[in-house]
Amino acid sequence: MNAVADNSFTRSLGDLSQTLQPPKAILVVSAHWQTDGVQILKADPPKTIYDFYGFPDELYRVRYDAPGALEVSDRVGRLLSSATVTGDWGLDHGAWSVLLHMYPQANIPILQLSLNRRINLKEHYEFARELRPLRDEGVLILGSGNLTHNLRTISPDTDAPAVDWAVEFDEMMKTALLNRDISTLTAQDPAKLSLWRQNHPSLEHYLPLLYAVGASSDKEPPAFPYTGFQNGSLSMRSVKYGA
Repeated sequence: MNAVADNSFTRSLGDLSQTLQPPKAILVVSAHWQTDGVQILKADPPKTIYDFYGFPDELYRVRYDAPGALEVSDRVGRLLSSATVTGDWGLDHGAWSVLLHMYPQANIPILQLSLNRRINLKEHYEFARELRPLRDEGVLILGSGNLTHNLRTISPDTDAPAVDWAVEFDEMMKTALLNRDISTLTAQDPAKLSLWRQNHPSLEHYLPLLYAVGASSDKEPPAFPYTGFQNGSLSMRSVKYGA
């Protein structure tokens, strides 16, 4: 519902876009596109996908009619030789629900990169490092997920107080990001696995963060344009690298 909501988080997305250099194109890594192997969207325009059910009609009327980034799709294909190009996807709600607030004019070319469900966290991070040249070429790499995401435990109250275990995980990740502690960011400590499982029964909403980290320089500090929780257990922390 953040796609159509006016709250502190959605307003922060609009504010964030004003601090960034206007991108040549936007590459979105969304929690909502998982595939066997990696796929690159090449479509002009990419269609708006409604990959959810049971929500109010106003969500199904949303369109994000941005142009496709065909040349950038080809460039990503050259960087990621194991990936395949497809036109059979579009912009899922992990992409357009954020882009609506950041770039409401929908005038920047867009593509998406899928998440390979066959590789582990460390492999996702290493894979993301191959995307670093894109940033020097004016491409904004946008990871869309949640730092904590356990829908079995959320409160129906958007403003419910944050639960202790979600706060603990959020703080652990904040410290790891500031220290560029890749071991913690890729869940290498067995003692923390129960905390990981509590916050991420499945990992797809965490993985986009690794693409932001992997595409950043090893000496590039992160900033946190927004921090806060929704529904008790969803961390809405935003992480930013670069200008």
